Amino acid sequence: MRKSEIRRKTKETDISLSLDLDGSGAGAIETGIPFFDHMLTSFARHGRMDLTVRATGDLPVDAHHTVEDIGIVLGAALAEAVGDGRGITRFADAAVPMDEALARVALDVGGRGYLVFAADFSPAGPGGIPGDLIEHFFYSLCTKAGITAHITATGRNDHHVCEAAFKAFARTLRAAVAIDPAVGGDVPSTKGTL
Repeated sequence: MRKSEIRRKTKETDISLSLDLDGSGAGAIETGIPFFDHMLTSFARHGRMDLTVRATGDLPVDAHHTVEDIGIVLGAALAEAVGDGRGITRFADAAVPMDEALARVALDVGGRGYLVFAADFSPAGPGGIPGDLIEHFFYSLCTKAGITAHITATGRNDHHVCEAAFKAFARTLRAAVAIDPAVGGDVPSTKGTL
């Protein structure tokens, strides 16, 4: 089916998320954080995945719990949608420029969550979100999804750096979870399992 619907409610956040890996790139995102809505909408569009996110969180405190928990829920949805990984391409990489910014992402959708992240952000961060929280979003997503990701992004404008990273991750993920006819129905691993 390559689809997933997850709801997660804690004392800090309430998140409902649906994901279709084989969608058209439609995004319906409401997180209460306008810049993050923009990033997740871009993620859906460039990943050609249908993504719906409805989230409320303790934003009067700060954006941390909302951004982190959306990463956790999106990671869980990705893991569920990929399933045992039969037939997927598994490895992919992409580079995305955005004006002066350039992001490069390489992924292994192989069941092991790991993140290497190097991006240039000013202390304020993009859209009022601290740069370290962008890294934490990808960490939460990758560890929950079982994805190894290497993300590098450079540039002078925080918005461009962040958006290039989200677009590069989305394009790379789209390629990594694509069904590869050469793989057939096999799991792309010498172990026989991801």
